[in-house]
Amino acid sequence: MNSPVSPAEVVQSQPQEVLEAFGVDAAQGLNSRQVDRQREKYGWNRLEEAKQRGAGAIFVDQFKSPIIGLLAVAAVLAFAFQEWIEGIAVVIAIALNAVIGFTTELRAVKSMESLQQLSQTQAKVRREGQVQQVGADELVPGDIVVLEGGDMVPADLRLITASNLQADESALTGESLPASKTTQPVEPDLPLAEQTNRVFKGTAIRLGSAEGIVTATGMETELGHISTLASQAGSEQTPLEQRLDQLGRRLIWITLVVAAIVAISGIVQGKDLMLMVETAIALSVAAVPEGLPIVATVALARGMWRMAKQNALINRLSAVETLGSTSIICTDKTGTLTQNRMTASQIVVEAGSVQVGNSGDTPFSLDDQPIDPQQHEALEQLLRVAVLCNNAEPPNAEDPDRTIGDPMEIALLNLGQQANLGRDELRSQWPEEREVAFDPDLKMMATIHNTKDGYWVAVKGAPEAVLERCTDHWTAQGAQVLDGESRDRWQQRMHATAEAGLRVLAFATKTVDAAEADPYGDLTLLGVVGLEDPPRPDIKDSIKACHQAGIRVVMVTGDQQITARNIGLAVGLVGDREAQALPGKALIPLDDLTDQRRQELQQVSIFARVSPEQKLNLIALHQADGAIVAMTGDGVNDAPALQKADIGVAMGQRGTQVAQEAADMVLQDDSFASIVAAVAQGRAIFRNIRQFTLYLLSGNTGEIIAVALASFVNAPLPLLPLQILYINAVNDVFPALALGLGEGDETMMQRPPRKGSEAVLTQDHWIAIGLYGLLIAATTLGTFAIALLVWQLDGTEAVTISFMTLAFSRLWHIFNMRSRGTNPLRNEVTRNPFVWGALVICTLILLAAVYVPGLSDALGTTGLSGRSWGLVFGASLIPLIVGQLGKVLFERKAKR
Repeated sequence: MNSPVSPAEVVQSQPQEVLEAFGVDAAQGLNSRQVDRQREKYGWNRLEEAKQRGAGAIFVDQFKSPIIGLLAVAAVLAFAFQEWIEGIAVVIAIALNAVIGFTTELRAVKSMESLQQLSQTQAKVRREGQVQQVGADELVPGDIVVLEGGDMVPADLRLITASNLQADESALTGESLPASKTTQPVEPDLPLAEQTNRVFKGTAIRLGSAEGIVTATGMETELGHISTLASQAGSEQTPLEQRLDQLGRRLIWITLVVAAIVAISGIVQGKDLMLMVETAIALSVAAVPEGLPIVATVALARGMWRMAKQNALINRLSAVETLGSTSIICTDKTGTLTQNRMTASQIVVEAGSVQVGNSGDTPFSLDDQPIDPQQHEALEQLLRVAVLCNNAEPPNAEDPDRTIGDPMEIALLNLGQQANLGRDELRSQWPEEREVAFDPDLKMMATIHNTKDGYWVAVKGAPEAVLERCTDHWTAQGAQVLDGESRDRWQQRMHATAEAGLRVLAFATKTVDAAEADPYGDLTLLGVVGLEDPPRPDIKDSIKACHQAGIRVVMVTGDQQITARNIGLAVGLVGDREAQALPGKALIPLDDLTDQRRQELQQVSIFARVSPEQKLNLIALHQADGAIVAMTGDGVNDAPALQKADIGVAMGQRGTQVAQEAADMVLQDDSFASIVAAVAQGRAIFRNIRQFTLYLLSGNTGEIIAVALASFVNAPLPLLPLQILYINAVNDVFPALALGLGEGDETMMQRPPRKGSEAVLTQDHWIAIGLYGLLIAATTLGTFAIALLVWQLDGTEAVTISFMTLAFSRLWHIFNMRSRGTNPLRNEVTRNPFVWGALVICTLILLAAVYVPGLSDALGTTGLSGRSWGLVFGASLIPLIVGQLGKVLFERKAKR
């Protein structure tokens, strides 16, 4: 433990008792010997830094795929048998994949580093009776730290003095409002948000001043504890990586079996040993599509670049696709669903409830009728109190977006501005004589203002506290006695405002003869104001889009249940005011839950007062059910969950460095709408990957079947080893790459997400690969038989015909990759300009194989007659025509 006093003793002891336990005098602080002794015992006040992937690690990662490993084996075999061209072709494929993946991911890492501009935090500490400034990492337990508004808290502190102190702990606790702090003992085992006599490393002082004693440093702080959770959570392999690895392992066995069968059958039938070994090697390479890793990497990189243009920075290529398979998004509330700023939306006075709009010449309305607040006495007085009894600084002309102070007080200043009640003008009419600072025990503050007739007192505070001190309330007839019936009515109004999920402040006033008079007695109640952290403007449509796409959105917040539930209603997360908003304590470890309780918790859409450990439990709960979970967040407290989730999405503007380091994706505009765009992009990418994988394997299967059947029946081989590699080099790259760059179809976001266990290729796809392969092989062998047996052509021309037939049938086969239900002539494939460009390029390259001297000699091809070309092009269209007819028949049958 990094302290001689336990956390429970720290919070429930008086400040002097904590000082005595540490053996330090608050007025003197530690001396240099004590500091050295404490540092030797407890170490430096530093967190263990997350290791960033270096260029070397990123480069090595490009070779960890089973498919790349299989290609490497094929290259070694080719070189071992001195088949230099084949070996070089495979090495080029591996190198292209590595270069593209390395360049793209390194660019992502550099972009992340540019977001994380680190600076050394300084701290003011009292040592040997003098206040001095030192690096925060030099603090030790027992140091006396001096804090003022605007300071970052450099370590975990127990407060020993505090004056009007408020701390912004949203990054740690998820609580959207600053926490008021006191020095008084509190009960042990309270949530961090309720430990009012402590401040924590990594949070910020919003208002006031204080002194505190360091009780924990480094990894023993609450921030360090969360950092440990993040490291323990580990990074999950993305679904795409899992699926491609599964596919790679399956292809390894297919390759070994096919190569062995073809080689053995040819040797048994007395064919040339070297030819059969070369053919086996060529088929090994053919069975594994060289273009798959290249095209997958390029498709992901293109998706990554598209997302960057939409303010989403991707840390890992495969994370782009993962969002496409996401079935649940666990999202923080503050700054993600809401704007992380307070706004006054309702004012309750005796005459009724006044609604406050955000724009227009008359933003105030009562009973749906616009009103001028300066013509409504109770409302005008309330607004005057709201502006004058206020410590926030209004924005200045030079920097209108810069505000200083409590968000609620800033909201009250803005409210006054909407009524044309500026603080400077009001203070010139009612100069402030005295301020009575906010008292956490009384839950009120007051300002006393000089008037011609005496002193005017402005009071604001917690509704129950203010109401208790009021003897009158303001009505249309002026100040009237607050009798029991009126008091009950006001209590009901305050409760109803709170039930609506609003933060409630009450306002009161009175006049006194002296500035030193008690401000809190015999007050006249003016009314209450309801404030809210408004939803982001685009959030409702974004959540609706998620629901249409079959994605559940779960709010996970540190706020109160009632606040969370009402935000959930406002943004469309839930549609029923009776919807459950469970406390985080319901999220106990998975092993401690019954099956029935698991199912119940999996249906809950709102969790409040959630700790970092409980966030991990929630993600584990849904992952255990097979869900692909995305987690959004911006605070330090979100880091473990961002790391544990299938994909972590951090906020770039409001997000902390810790959250951004833990995430797979950073939203630079903090917009939830960017997540929806990423989901659509991810779905398109997976669809593209599935399309070109199906295209590649069905074409390669046609090659294998053609050569294998010829070998089994002891017929001449319709393809030579180098021709197989040439076709793969052409057809496995350009058409597949064109499919990988497609935009996707328009109905992607109207379909539910894929199951987490669904492979890149399902059983139906493997059947399709087999059928397409048989069709391409039959066409190839058919033209070979016609050329050799019917037309009695020599072996070179017959092989050239079968070679060209196979190549062009694979080329036209790209149009069989359209989605089911789409028009055969107008679909995502025919609308893809890259497809048409690939067809032109491949046609030219294939013609070069026949007519370019040197190349045709190496490939063993010869020029063809018009009749032969007619056979090639006529036969090569058969797989396309049959494939399209099959799709149409299948679709008609499915509609019945």
